[in-house]
Amino acid sequence: MQIVFACPTCGGHNVADVVSETAELHCTSCMWQRPVLAENRLGQEPKDCVVCGSSDLWRQKDFPQRVGVLMVATGALLSTIFWWYMEPAKAIGVLLVFALIDGVLYTLMRDVLVCYRCQTRHRHAPLDGRHERFNLETHERYRQEAIRLDEAQRGAK
Repeated sequence: MQIVFACPTCGGHNVADVVSETAELHCTSCMWQRPVLAENRLGQEPKDCVVCGSSDLWRQKDFPQRVGVLMVATGALLSTIFWWYMEPAKAIGVLLVFALIDGVLYTLMRDVLVCYRCQTRHRHAPLDGRHERFNLETHERYRQEAIRLDEAQRGAK
């Protein structure tokens, strides 16, 4: 399993491979480290986040969001240009081609687990369906928790 995470201490970007011999996860920029639980090293779907220990993870397709937004914007722009030149068949054709590309990519892309609390991505783990898709209520709960913790830290300074 590959873990992509931001260090909780320094915020540095890290990528780590977790295999059966991996005893602890550590940051390449600072001294932060965390032991990896044995159940997360067994080559199964992780029960908890390897970085923060939260049990709230969601499944999503492992596709870069920027590329997806760029594809949507390109399809909309090309379609609008064809509409401007009064060529509705080409405008709809462009939209259908981009929809077909999107469907093919959705089918081919693997799922990844993402932690609600720390946004750590757990890649290349065998998924058995324990975790559901994105839940806005759970996300909002963690977002509000982060705001409260940030305000408490500012107040303490």
